[in-house]
Amino acid sequence: MIEVVLLNYLSTVLAPIPVYTEIPAERPEKFVTLEKTGGSRMNLLETATIAFQCWAGSLYEAADLCRTVKSVMDASIALDDISRAEYVSDYNYTDSARKEYRYQTVYQITHY
Repeated sequence: MIEVVLLNYLSTVLAPIPVYTEIPAERPEKFVTLEKTGGSRMNLLETATIAFQCWAGSLYEAADLCRTVKSVMDASIALDDISRAEYVSDYNYTDSARKEYRYQTVYQITHY
């Protein structure tokens, strides 16, 4: 599963910032969640759309963490399981009612 590959990769390169596939019950000050939001397969190659949410205590910190995640994802093509990591977009995804600061970046990943 591409989610496991990305979870392991990001957990290693972003340490000590934790990475999860769902929001933890006890939230650290900064963390990243990833979620597969779609995918397809053609000629034995799979494509996954992955959303990365970068959570932090301020809007600036969330945006900065998002910038770091984008840099790390651009380098993910060095992994054996990934043949392409295409940046799609990023944007402020803050829940202003709850004052939960986060940025989201989306990537299209081609993997084996």
